[in-house]
Amino acid sequence: MNSYYFCAPLLLLSIFSTTINALTQQQSNYAMQAYTNYYNNNNNNLIQQFLAPQNAARSMLRLKPLVWDKKLENYAKWYANQRRYDCELQHSNGPYGENIFWGGGDGWSPVQAVAAWVGERRSYNYGYNSCSGEQECGHYTQIVWRETRRIGCAKVTCYNGLGVFMTCNYDPPGNYIGERPY
Repeated sequence: MNSYYFCAPLLLLSIFSTTINALTQQQSNYAMQAYTNYYNNNNNNLIQQFLAPQNAARSMLRLKPLVWDKKLENYAKWYANQRRYDCELQHSNGPYGENIFWGGGDGWSPVQAVAAWVGERRSYNYGYNSCSGEQECGHYTQIVWRETRRIGCAKVTCYNGLGVFMTCNYDPPGNYIGERPY
């Protein structure tokens, strides 16, 4: 399924570019608009797969929704491409809050990555402002950090069948020691 999203736009672009000389200007404009619409629809779908479930988690706490930020998206794309070669779960140590995800194989969606992060809610103890036992909960607390307003994410398929790497970046960042997320 992921290869479809990669190959279909390339196929469309290839068809459009090889036949462009035989088309009238109006037909050429229509062909390029069809490709642009196809790309934008699939890109918007990917954005919503990252954004909607995170905003659903925030709405449960009556927090303002996150808005998609192109600068953060570009940063996430840049960093995800760095991890494409080794697929290591390693943070960028950049200026933003960051959640990272790795899944083996190529069938992982942004919704599944976000579900894993939001699922850490069960491990977060608001009273103690800490994770329960040895459990992870920092991905969840970043998602619901009250002051965070903007988000940008990216997904890459790693080389040599190493899996899928996804990252979301948040601004302003959260997870400050001693502070509650909300």
